[in-house]
Amino acid sequence: MRLGATIPNFKSNTTKGPIDFYSWVGNSWCVLFSHPADFTPVCTTELGRIAVHFPFFEKRGVKLLAHSCDKLQSHIDWVNDIKSYCLDIPGEFPYPIIGDETRELAIKLDMIDEKDANNPEMAMTVRSLYIIDPNKKLRLSMQYPTSTGRNVDEILRVIDSLQLTDKMKVIATPANWVPGEKVMILPDVSDDEIKRLFPKGIDTVTMPSGCVYIRTTTNY
Repeated sequence: MRLGATIPNFKSNTTKGPIDFYSWVGNSWCVLFSHPADFTPVCTTELGRIAVHFPFFEKRGVKLLAHSCDKLQSHIDWVNDIKSYCLDIPGEFPYPIIGDETRELAIKLDMIDEKDANNPEMAMTVRSLYIIDPNKKLRLSMQYPTSTGRNVDEILRVIDSLQLTDKMKVIATPANWVPGEKVMILPDVSDDEIKRLFPKGIDTVTMPSGCVYIRTTTNY
């Protein structure tokens, strides 16, 4: 799955009933993420922490959808373990988990690692995570090996960046940026445009090359 690709529609059974993806997601953003297997330690921490942070995704207009190649009943039983382990999950488990026993969807969405790419019967999903915008476009992809758990704060950070730069198309966010910190003005924005868009002024950095391309502001 390449950035900018349209996520194909699909129908799946989930722990919260059957869904038609396009109808279910509507005009929301979506984080669609796979995990290798139920009743495994790292996956338990991931789904638990994402559930704890559910209100932060909801605040950003983002729906959550998990995926695994295990059976639905296995998901349902495992959710009880996740809630027992992550005691700060408020109320009911907040998002659906897809059951993909045939691995058809995992293959369709390119969630299988290279060594199992030609062995669909044995292939298990890696830790794929797709951030999908309301136009069903893939905006960001994270691929983790089975041995490494994901960072939920980073997922929220990149959503904040994507949503901000969609709203203000003349900026980008620098390394380690978090909301409230300086953003960078794109190189193709002219000085006249900057004066109009940022009347309170901007900061520039003088570089040895003489090129002025580091322009930042907190006025956004």
